[in-house]
Amino acid sequence: MNNEITFTSHGVTCAAWHVPATTDAPDREPGRPCVVMAHGFGGTRDTGLLGYAEAFAQAGIDAFVFDYRGFGDSDGTPRQHVSFRRQRQDYRAAIEAARRLPGVDPDRIALWGTSYSGGHVIAVAAEDRRIAAVVSLTPATDGLAALVQIARYAGPGQLVRATGHGLRDLARALTKRAPHHVPVVGQPGSAAILSTPGAEEAYTSMAGATWRNEVCARTALEVGVNRPTTSARHLSCPILVQIGTHDRIAPPDAARRTAAKAGPLAQLREYPVDHFDIYQGPWQQQALADQLTFLHRVLDPLHSTPSPTR
Repeated sequence: MNNEITFTSHGVTCAAWHVPATTDAPDREPGRPCVVMAHGFGGTRDTGLLGYAEAFAQAGIDAFVFDYRGFGDSDGTPRQHVSFRRQRQDYRAAIEAARRLPGVDPDRIALWGTSYSGGHVIAVAAEDRRIAAVVSLTPATDGLAALVQIARYAGPGQLVRATGHGLRDLARALTKRAPHHVPVVGQPGSAAILSTPGAEEAYTSMAGATWRNEVCARTALEVGVNRPTTSARHLSCPILVQIGTHDRIAPPDAARRTAAKAGPLAQLREYPVDHFDIYQGPWQQQALADQLTFLHRVLDPLHSTPSPTR
C-alpha cells in the first residue's frame, strides 16, 4: 500500500509516496530503516521506481519516493526545470520528512538515486553524516565527463545546439517569459538532452502518467558544473555503486573513479547493460537483489561499522 503524503521544500509542497514495510525482517528498536528515493534527469516517481520501492517494503524496509519541485504531482515553478542544486535541496527536505515518519528509525535512513539522482545522493550524503547508506544506480557522477561522452557519440555540434537552446531559455527566464523547453529524450540528432540510440524507446516504455517529455533548456548550461564525484571522498557511510558497463549516458569510467574516491566504504557492481536496462526485466532483478543484500547488511543495527569489499 502506497500512502500519499506531502512535505515542504523551500516553501513549496512536494508529493511523495510512503511505502511502508510489509514485513519486519530488519525491524529492531527504535524503528524500521527507510530508503529515500527520487528519479534521474526529468523523471517522476511514477516512472520505473515502484518496482524497487515495493521490493524494499516486502523486505522490511520502508520507502519514501518523491517528486522534485516542478515535476509530477509536486508544486513549484518553473515546471520541468532540472536544477541539480534545487533537486539536492529537495532530497534534504525529503530526508527530514522521512525521519519524522511513524515507525521509522531516523538514524537508519538510506539514500537511493539513479542516473542524475545517482549523483545527487552522493553529494547529499557527504553533507549529512546521519545518512546510513547510499545506493547509486547507473549514476551520473561527473558532468564534464558526460559532455565529453556526448561529443563522442553525437559530435560537438550537439553541444553547440544544446547551449544555444539553453541561452534562449535563460534569456526568457531573465525577461520573465515562459520557459523554452526541449525534450528530455529523443532520437539521435534531435534537440533532446538524451538522444543515444534506443533511449527514447526505453524511457517512454516505462513512463508514468505524470511524466512529460520536456525540460527547461537552461539545464544544459549547468550540466558541466554538476560534479558529485568531488563529494565522494567525504562520505562517511557505505555506498553501493552499480554501473552499466555499456552505459552511453552516464559514463561508466567516471562512476568507477567516484567509487574509488569513496575508498573502503564503496562496493562496486557492474552489469553488461546500457543506461535504461535496469528498470525492467532480468537486469532490474539482479540490480535489486544486490541492493537488498547491501541494504540488509549495512542497515542492520546489530552490525558495527561495515567494511564492504570492493
